[in-house]
Amino acid sequence: MKKIIFILVSFFCFNLYCQDTTYARQVIKKLTAKEFLGRGYVNDGVNKAAAYLSKELKTIGLSKFGKTYSQNYAFSVNTFPGAMSVILDGRTLVAGKHYLIYPSAKTIKAGFQLFKKDSVTYEANDGRRPFPLEVKLKKKLTYTVETELSDITTIELLKDSFPNELKTIDVIFENKWVPSFKCQNLCGFIKGTQHADSFIVFTAHYDHLGAMGKDTYFPGANDNASGVSVLLNLAKYYKTHPSKYSVAFIFFSGEEAGLLGSKYYSEHPVFPLSKIKFLTNLDLLGTGDDGIMVVNATVFKEQFNTLNQINNERNYVKQIKQRGKAANSDHYWFTEKGVPGFFIYTMGGITAYHDIYDIERTLPLSKYMEVCKLLIEFISKI
Repeated sequence: MKKIIFILVSFFCFNLYCQDTTYARQVIKKLTAKEFLGRGYVNDGVNKAAAYLSKELKTIGLSKFGKTYSQNYAFSVNTFPGAMSVILDGRTLVAGKHYLIYPSAKTIKAGFQLFKKDSVTYEANDGRRPFPLEVKLKKKLTYTVETELSDITTIELLKDSFPNELKTIDVIFENKWVPSFKCQNLCGFIKGTQHADSFIVFTAHYDHLGAMGKDTYFPGANDNASGVSVLLNLAKYYKTHPSKYSVAFIFFSGEEAGLLGSKYYSEHPVFPLSKIKFLTNLDLLGTGDDGIMVVNATVFKEQFNTLNQINNERNYVKQIKQRGKAANSDHYWFTEKGVPGFFIYTMGGITAYHDIYDIERTLPLSKYMEVCKLLIEFISKI
């Protein structure tokens, strides 16, 4: 009976503090703004986003592990901060819309002839000899981050925009290799009322792909401003309604560069990993029309059954699908070290992913509130 009363009170209080998605929209809009340039490595966008999030954590009232929310580390990364131009057969292309420069590329300022290698690949020649530049036709343009340089430059073109055979290309762009980019994870917590030395942990990465040239950046609304907003909303909730266990919130950088922030944290935890009762990593939380996916569901079957039972009773989301172990987000390094945990993401809705179209305005947040409620009840039962 006490547990039922606790759950009902929890839902009532959560609704008081999160009547709608207003705060989520505010956070997502801020994180996807041009001032942060896709929360990447051009103009220090990712650290500008970290400064904003640190202020939010302070406003909410999270406690610090030590003197600051920040955990500093560094890694190498390739960037394109300068001018960028691609002219194909006399047609000036738009970065992100028509083409992408593969992020491991080095500076090129030259014109080339193109020779067809196969149905989707062209090789370049500067008029005297072959040049280490290839042009590939893609059904979708999907960007990423690279921590190494390549001797071959690849330019990806949106296939449907170029139905005719390609002849010439003029390319101008400059890369800037940063051998030690200083980055940070952010960590805060709310002290438990009964077991302060044991932790429930929520994680999400706040970095994204950054910018490609001066005018094109990747906003990353769903990936993963949405997950960050959920963490902040949960932090607001647990600050006012603390759990019997301490609740920690960790915001990782370097996820898009290869899960680097979470890897560093797992090797340099601010409190012992053995003190984590359960970890929930949240990424791509902006849709939900088709339900949610749970990675590690087949590993932690008891916890998954609890989550599924709650949803069967409450009908929060259409379905909860299960996956096994996967190294596809920041939960991975923790579960490799024996920490029980899930990676949860929403399904359905928009298809924008790692492109210029992942923006706040079209992010539906279809099941945002329902997923938040599901997480709170799940944590209360485990």
